[in-house]
Amino acid sequence: MRKLISLSVAALAVAASSGTAVAQAATPERSSALVFGACPADLATPYPHLTCANVKVPIDYANPGAGTTTLLISKSAATDPAKRRGVMLVDPGGPGGGGAEYIGRLTRADASGRTRLPAKVLAAYDVIGLDPRGVAHSSPISCVDPSTWAGPQPDPDAGANRTKLWKFWDNFSAACAKNAGPLLGHMGTRDVAQDMDQIRAQLGESKISYLGFSYGTYLGAVYGTLFPSRVDRMILDGNVDPTPERLWYKATLAQNEKMEKRHDAWLSWVAKYDDVFHLGTTLDQTRAAWKATLTEFRTTPHGQVGGSELLSLAYGSAMSESLWIPLAQALSDYVVNHDDSMLVAFAAPSADAANENYNASYNAVICRDAPFPAETIEYERDAGRSAQTSQFAYLNMWTSGAACASWAVPSQQRVLPTGAGLPPILMFNSVDDAATPYEGALKMHQALPSSVLVTELDSGKHTVFSGPFISTNPAAQQIGADYLVDGKLPAGDISIPGHALPVPTAAPASGTPSALPRTALLGAE
Repeated sequence: MRKLISLSVAALAVAASSGTAVAQAATPERSSALVFGACPADLATPYPHLTCANVKVPIDYANPGAGTTTLLISKSAATDPAKRRGVMLVDPGGPGGGGAEYIGRLTRADASGRTRLPAKVLAAYDVIGLDPRGVAHSSPISCVDPSTWAGPQPDPDAGANRTKLWKFWDNFSAACAKNAGPLLGHMGTRDVAQDMDQIRAQLGESKISYLGFSYGTYLGAVYGTLFPSRVDRMILDGNVDPTPERLWYKATLAQNEKMEKRHDAWLSWVAKYDDVFHLGTTLDQTRAAWKATLTEFRTTPHGQVGGSELLSLAYGSAMSESLWIPLAQALSDYVVNHDDSMLVAFAAPSADAANENYNASYNAVICRDAPFPAETIEYERDAGRSAQTSQFAYLNMWTSGAACASWAVPSQQRVLPTGAGLPPILMFNSVDDAATPYEGALKMHQALPSSVLVTELDSGKHTVFSGPFISTNPAAQQIGADYLVDGKLPAGDISIPGHALPVPTAAPASGTPSALPRTALLGAE
């Protein structure tokens, strides 16, 4: 049996209270063990190759005697034990995204044997998915009844709705304070990074590798700042700008204009295939079709779907081309055939426990991580300016931080990554990524001097490496695999050609589309 190592919670308390940036300086090790077995049914059924384990960690690292919380991790074991070189933790982003399920997507083979993570990576690593504290299977928090998120929600742009919406988010914040339990004050990225090191220790590994997408890039950078000597290899993909003091407030504002540009890219693509969608041959024509539809749904909601839900759907489609064909077909069905069934099914919000947990944990992290404005007038002023160039400005204002204006738990000062002591790491970003704009990726690159940045040209997809097969970039797959397995990096920052865009056919899209989370997702698909 391998000797398993863990951190002393007392030492963790010392590190947390001292404010020392390099937390592992006072972390003696002890033997420990994790027992992997069957995963919960919702993981085991679609991903029978995964095993799962529970990890107990302190709720409060500054006061470890105040109780523990239980985390769930999943594992896809290295497919070639002779080539195994360690473990790789994966975070899909969010915040609020669960890694335990996500690694199933990355490691499960399709009918032809393809996997999203390259085969040689799967041979070399035990891939570990973490449901962060308060998320999914890891002592999930909840604030309100899931039916709260049913549609139609109030139109985010209507001035007459502002008092109602501020009251909605104030009530949500109060409900979180009442119902989320003791974890609410300890949901920040610093806490999750410390959990990651507990997992590393209890796995018996002196170092871990890491693959983080979107919000997960900030989590990885924070882990690397607190525990640089514990990092083996690290990929950060779809990078958050870590520099603003108001980290997540500024991240939201930075998205708006980029989202509009990305939405236009989709509408231009739709125009290219007028023989399929019949919405026009120019951007002006397809944009007019979209705007007319949005206005109609704003004026008269269709069941659970009004203006807010359509904007959320369009926001989601900006993340990846996986949604482009079905969304274009749904819009065509409505505009051309006066059939709203597909569009309504696609845009209807989830009003279940999973979506409520996502909304609760998303807000718990961003409100704790860094300051937000305290005065509603500042939110409205900044959103109003942004709305001059983006239809997503008010939607983003409400769903990505309005709750923080009255959040019960004080915010921390965000952890500013330094890169000190880190080994060479690899970064990916597409040049027109709207969720994590390229300008922010350059700031993260600058903050991590040992990083090499691979830029995907002619692309606005959110994240680049190990994506869905419809948007795979072969060059990125090769670069990522060579780095993770062989330690081989490009000699310097490089650019690679963009991946191919989907090509629709005249056949209607099949299947029932899944509803998107109401909260603006910062994660990989």
